[in-house]
Amino acid sequence: MRLVSITLVFLMFASACFADYSIDWYTIDGGGGRSSGGPYALTGTIGQPDAAYSAGGDYELLGGFWPGGPLCIVSFDDFARFAQLWRNSGAGLPADLDGSGEVDFADLKDFADLWLSCCPVGWPLK
Repeated sequence: MRLVSITLVFLMFASACFADYSIDWYTIDGGGGRSSGGPYALTGTIGQPDAAYSAGGDYELLGGFWPGGPLCIVSFDDFARFAQLWRNSGAGLPADLDGSGEVDFADLKDFADLWLSCCPVGWPLK
């Protein structure tokens, strides 16, 4: 029994070392505020503590009960921009989704896989 207890405690601590980002505590207070540390910042209010759009670096946060902020869905506007760049080649093309240096059928496949989904972080066709 003691070996089982020691093993469980070890597994709990070992899994904590490899945990993803999380908000593991919160409070309901009389108002909101801003919290920050390093490159991260979070602003909240009472009632809907996460009802806002936030972005910084490679991170975006869209929270709340209903979508708000600049919600990005891969749509026809993105396809129109993609089509303008069709068969172009060179460095830094927004429609070169696979990074091959040319806008081709491989990029069209990647685009179709994202159709009507939320834009990935850093979506180049915004």
